[in-house]
This record gives sequence, C-alpha cells and structure tokens, in this order.
Amino acid sequence: MNEELHDIATQKDMFNLVKSGNKSSERPRRVQSTSLIDEEEICGRVGEKNELISKLLCESSEQQKGLHIISIVGMGGIGKTTLAQLACNHDEVKRKFDKILWVCVSETFEEFRVAKAIVEALDGRESHLGEFQSLLQHIDESIVGKTFLLVLDDVWDGNYLKWEPFYRCLKNGLHGTKIIVTTRSGSVASMMGSIDIIPIKELAEEECWLLFNKIAFFGRSIEEREKLEQIGQRIAGKCKGLPLAAKTIGSLMRSKQTEEEWKRILNSDLWKVEEIEKDVLSSLLLSYNDLLSRVKRCFSYCAVFPKDYDIKKDELITLWMAQGYLSAEQDEEMETVGEEYFGILASRSFFQEFKKSYDNRIIECKMHDMVHDFARFVSQNECFSMAINGSEEPNATNSLDEKVRHLMLIFSKGASLPVSTRRVKRMRTLLINYSRSESSDHSLLNGEILEELFRELTSLRALDFGGSYDTHFSLTLEIPRNIEKLVHLRYLNLSCQKIVELPETLCELYNLEKLDISFCFNLKELPEGIGKLINMKHLRNTGTKSLRYMPVGIGRLTGLRTLGEFHVSAGGGVDGRKACRLESLKNLERLQVCGIRRLGDVSDVGEAKRLELDKKKYLFSLTLEFDKEEGGERRKNEDDQVLLEALQPPLNLKELEIEYYRGNTVFPSWMTSLTNLKSLDLSSCENCEQLPPLGKLPSLEALSLLFLLSVKRVGDEFLGIESDHNGSSSSSSVIIAFPKSKSLSIEFLCELEEWDYGITRTGNTVINIMPRLSSLAINYCPKLKALPDHIHQTTTLKELHIWECRLLEERYCKGEGEDWPKISHIPDLHFGL
Repeated sequence: MNEELHDIATQKDMFNLVKSGNKSSERPRRVQSTSLIDEEEICGRVGEKNELISKLLCESSEQQKGLHIISIVGMGGIGKTTLAQLACNHDEVKRKFDKILWVCVSETFEEFRVAKAIVEALDGRESHLGEFQSLLQHIDESIVGKTFLLVLDDVWDGNYLKWEPFYRCLKNGLHGTKIIVTTRSGSVASMMGSIDIIPIKELAEEECWLLFNKIAFFGRSIEEREKLEQIGQRIAGKCKGLPLAAKTIGSLMRSKQTEEEWKRILNSDLWKVEEIEKDVLSSLLLSYNDLLSRVKRCFSYCAVFPKDYDIKKDELITLWMAQGYLSAEQDEEMETVGEEYFGILASRSFFQEFKKSYDNRIIECKMHDMVHDFARFVSQNECFSMAINGSEEPNATNSLDEKVRHLMLIFSKGASLPVSTRRVKRMRTLLINYSRSESSDHSLLNGEILEELFRELTSLRALDFGGSYDTHFSLTLEIPRNIEKLVHLRYLNLSCQKIVELPETLCELYNLEKLDISFCFNLKELPEGIGKLINMKHLRNTGTKSLRYMPVGIGRLTGLRTLGEFHVSAGGGVDGRKACRLESLKNLERLQVCGIRRLGDVSDVGEAKRLELDKKKYLFSLTLEFDKEEGGERRKNEDDQVLLEALQPPLNLKELEIEYYRGNTVFPSWMTSLTNLKSLDLSSCENCEQLPPLGKLPSLEALSLLFLLSVKRVGDEFLGIESDHNGSSSSSSVIIAFPKSKSLSIEFLCELEEWDYGITRTGNTVINIMPRLSSLAINYCPKLKALPDHIHQTTTLKELHIWECRLLEERYCKGEGEDWPKISHIPDLHFGL
C-alpha cells in the first residue's frame, strides 16, 4: 500500500498536479517578512548579532572569488529572520553598503518572483518587466559599481539550477558586496556556496523568560505579577529557548487573568492548546511538509523516544530498517540510506545537541521539546513512550491506546509490565528502558511474562530489552522457546542482560537482521542452528568473553556485515564438529566490522593465512585480541609476531585495535601500508618496549596507547622519520609526522619516564609534529617527567587532561608549576580525577 501511495505521489509531481479544494485544507504559509524591526522587543542574541555584523563589516580579501555569502541556519521559530533584521538596521552596516535589499523567498524558489522582488528593491518602485531574462539584465546593470547587502530570507529549495543564474548575475556587484541567507537547512546553505555559516541555538533560560515576561505581563499590576510570576517562569521553561514559542505563549497568557487559567496552560500538553498548534506547530509543519514522504515516516517515528532522550543514531537507523521505512536501490546498503535520511532531518534542524566521534561523525542527538511534541502530533499517537513507576498499579493507570504501534517503556525499580502492553496485538516496536538511577530488578520480565508477550505480540519487528554497559540495571532473562512466534522480528536487542543460553527456536526467526547480545557476560554458547538465520546482517556480541566457541553455522551467514567477536576455540571440552574454524570467516565476504578473540589459542598460522583477511574489501573496522582461553598454555612471543603478520587486513581499513599481543614490537610489515587508517588502539601489549613508527600513517586521526607496561621512553622512533630522510637535500623542506592526528590518549604506561624528540630538524628539513592535535589525555603515567616541546608550542590543542600523573601535575600546576606558562593558553585543562 505504501509503495502504491509513493507511486501516486511521484506521478503527481511528474505531471505538476496541484492540490485544490477548500482553503482550510491548504498547507500553512509563512507570513512575508520585511527588514523592519523594533529592537527594544528583542531579547538575547547579542553574541550572534555581533558575529554577523563583524562578518558584514570586515573586508573580503581581494583573492576571494565569487560572492561572500553568509548563511544563518536553525530550526523554525528560532530567530533567524530577527537576527538578519538586527544586522540590516545596524548603523554601521547601513553606512557600509550603497543598497540594502530584502527578499522573502519562502517555500518555493520562484525565479521570476525573486528576480522581480530584487529589481523592485533596487528601484524602489513596482517593476513591469515581464521576462526573467529582462529582470536579470536590469539587476546586472543596476548593481554595477555598487556594494550592496542582499538578504534572502527563508530559503528552502536546494536546487542549484534555480540559484545559478542569480549567482552569475549578482557577483558582478562591487567587491565587498555581501549576501545573507536565512534557512532551516544546512544543505541549502552549502548549495548556495556559503563562506560563513552561523548556527542559531536556543535562547538561554534567562533570555527566554525575559522575552515571555515582556509580552505576558505587559500592563499588569505589581500584585498580578507577584501572584503569577512563579507559574510564568515554569511556563517559559517549557518553551525550551524557542523564541517563537515564548512569543506565542506569552501573547496567549496576556489574555489569561486568573491563576487557575495559568495553571491549566502549565499542566497541559502545549501542542494541544489551539493557539500553540496554530502558530508554533504550523511553523514546524512547513519544514515537515518539505520532506519526502519516506523521510516523514522516519521523523514521526522519533516520537517513540521520551523528551530529552539521547537518541543514538545507529540505533535509530536500525529501528527504521526494522520497520521497512528505508528503500535502497540494488547494491545500495540500507544503512547508507538511513544515514542519508538522518542527514536530511539533521540539516533541517529536527535534531540538535549532537555528540560526535573523533572523525566528526554524529553519534547521538536530541530533539527540541517542541519538535518532539510536533512528532507526536503528526504520528497521531502511534508512537509513544511511557514511564512506569513501581508504586503505580499498571492495570489501572497505564492502559494503552490500541492505536499505539511503537512503544518505549521506561521502568523504575519495582515496576512491572502493564497488562495493556500485551493486548496491543498490532504493536510493531517494543523498547524496554530503565531508569539510570535504579539497580537491577530481576522480577521485571520473568519467563512467564515473556512467554505471554511473545504469544500476543506476533507483529513485532523490533524488540529491545537492551540495558546499558555504564549502568547497574540488568535483567536475568530466560528467553522462552515460543520466541519463534515473532516471525516478523528484524531487530532483537538483549545486550547487557544476564542470559545464560538462547533457545534453539530463536533460529526460526528467518527475518531477523540484527541480533545484539553485547556484554551478556554469562552467555555460554550460541544456538547451533544459527546458520539458519540467512537474513542476518549484524551479530553484535562484543563483551561475550564467556562464549566457549562459535557454532559452525556462523560460516554460512554470508550476508553478515558485523561480527562483534569471533571466538577461536582451543578445543577443550568442545566437539570439533560443532566449532567454527577461523578460516571459515573467509566465506563472509561482506564483513565491514569484525573482532577476533583468543588468537592466543591459534595453533596453526596457516589457518590465519587461509582466512585471507586482506581480500575483505568492505572491512573497515578490525579488532585483534591475542588472549587465550583461561588455563591455556602460554605461547612464545615470536608466535604472536608471526600470527600478526599473517592477519594482514585490507588496505582500506579505517579502524584497528590490537590487544593482549605478546610480541616485542607491534609493527608488522603491513602497518605502514594502511594509508586510510583513521583510528588505532594498542592495548595490553605487555612485552612491547618501543613504540612503532606510527607518525608515518598519513590518515591517522585518533591514537590510543593503553597498558603498554614495558615502554619507558617515547622518542624519534615514534615519528618514523629518521630512517626515511638523510638530510642531503640542499633546499629547505618540511616533513610532517602524524599529519592528521587530532586525538592522542596515553593511559597506564606506568613505566614511561621520557617523552621527547631529539630530531626537530634534519639538514634543511624541518620536522612538524602533530599540527592538527586538538585533544590530549595522559592518565596514570606516574613516572612521566615532562611533555615534549611540540605540545607546548601547538596552537591547535583545545583539551589537555592529566590524571594520576604526579610529576606532570607538579610541573604544570596552575600558577605554581615551573612549566605552567607553557600550557596556560590551552582552553580546556583538567588535572586530577
């Protein structure tokens, strides 16, 4: 049905069909903006205003080609237009430009209308030109020899072909001309060639209250203010820094006279208040209507999370996949489509407060409360979250609407599953979450409850019991055999739970694409029939050290993209016919993320060679752990070195971890060939006395050195330069070691005493070390005496954390240490725990 509706929508666009009907059903349209503003009504935005004015007044360099475009980006109602108005009415800005032009573009970038508006702004009168070409010609002639400021307010359309003729025409203005673009979309800002982008955040709590206060309490007596002010502050807090919401609700409250009326608004869902729905939600509806239908579904689904929830991007994309919301072309990975959809929503400001990885990828985000309310509004309560307290009677107070299809339950200690949950038979998502402040409660989901749950909720596509590795809340789960009834299930998360075994009937879930059993420390073995899960793409089992072996069926899961940990079997007490051999991973040609544990138990190096790891062209993340099964005989150090050589990864590898390696040096011959490697972790390599020449890796961004207990000195060998350069050249040059490294972490190098480089110049060649380093953490290195000079001299370092390093803490102590002046310029400094 969804496919048919999509085809209908595509044909509508193909034939330019326009919806007609009574006006009440039309899309909401934005009120046309102007450059006029009363500055006395504005609260906050001082920093953003000063930044924008500074960019407008500064002279563009003569070398800069093209237009100087400044984009103001943020969600609807955040104050983008207000900021542009403030800049246009600033006295110095008025004096700088010969002309200030204001055009409200709005949803559809109609080239003729926009060109006509620019002409009329230039001439100060109505234009009667009837051709687009004539309008552009007139603009071209009118701007010759002039510097002008053009504001294009509320731009939505990301089609460069519409913008291109304007760009060619407007760049003929005098050098120093500037253009301000306000838009909700970061991709539109990029498309238009923005040189500067100013992101607009929410107002501070005090500023939001001040704006609300000005409007809501206008003309009220002191007695009324005193009576209503506390309630007013709490109402303003619900606006979460959104100026449009503060203005709209403030205007609404101006007409409310009694304390009871104010409390009613305070205690209501704001999006159910008519005035809020009409103004604030209409603003968000404009952004929503501009999305593709497929992306709209993905957005409304986000209402399944509670407000202020840390949404993990990968988890969200997995849930979208489980519901069938992502449609990929042939040979296109579904996760890639999910990344694209997430990017669209992020660029349109539906998400905020991003947490990013070392390579600037978004890991987590949140939704503004008003955006969350809007998601619930458009999902028509199909997506819902509910907190369950132990003191509540679930049968009475937590009944669910039968319309609910996607549900998250947040449990506190002593709570139990509401009976009504088991009655919503068409539920497609069930996410179980736990209050972070609570300890584990084993009675929450016993086998009997789960059995009934599986019997009733047979439409489930996503089931998540996952705990969190950083909390104490975990369940003792006994997975009942009737889990086989969940035939539509595509995503099952059992991570961080106390599970001893998984039933063989789990292997009847032929549609299952992702199974997460990470950090299930008690799990002894996987079901023997796991090879029947032919649609499995992701088996996340990191932290399952207790697994004795991997079943033979693993080698038949040829569609696997993720295999968190493959456990090499030492053979002790395990039937050899049951255990999958290391070389069987050769069949998993589509692996992208892979970990291999207990490499210390590999007895035949030839088996590692037959794996042909270097031919896995999709593999980008690899973990190699040289630990052994408990009680196993320790091998010679040289054996690990030979084995590591045989485990050569593909050249496109981006992330590598090596742990428990017992060789004397962690430097196989293939290491420097990994020219795409971005992240490297070396951990618990107890015999390694000298660090490898990692400065040679051209793409390395994040490096972590942990528990290298034999390393006493870090010197020139770490840079990897001395052996490559003989200094014989007569001309001067620069060699860069660690050219892209941004993050360096050195922890538990308990014997490390010196970190210094004797080689800063060789012949006429200058050595530049870590020119992009922005974050450095040194923990539990009690013998380290000083930091190297390049750390003192760097201007890029933003964070320096030193913990449990007594000598360093004394040397760099604020105001007292002898070398405090050398690091005092670093913005974010932390010492001690």
